Amino acid sequence: MAVIVVTTNELPGYRVDTVLGEVTGLTVRARNIGAQLGAGMKSVFGGELKGLTKQLQQTRDEAMARLVEATEAKGGNAVLCMRFDGSEVGNGYQEVVAYGTAVVVSPL
Repeated sequence: MAVIVVTTNELPGYRVDTVLGEVTGLTVRARNIGAQLGAGMKSVFGGELKGLTKQLQQTRDEAMARLVEATEAKGGNAVLCMRFDGSEVGNGYQEVVAYGTAVVVSPL
């Protein structure tokens, strides 16, 4: 069974058998120079920063994959209350963390 990740406190149709504790998936990435150049041009003319949007989505996906790995390492099959948090770390580096509560669930 694949790890189920939800942002809710409960998982409808399942009961929580064991709470394993907090899990995180963290990644820090340098901004792509091409995306930065495109962002500089967009700041003059306006519009979506597609290169940065794509890079941030990839970063979130990587953080989520690490969250799932951490859950599996603890023996969990679900994550409740999943959230993302992000910030800039230094000049040109972005940090994204996915976090939540690892649990073992079983169908009702």
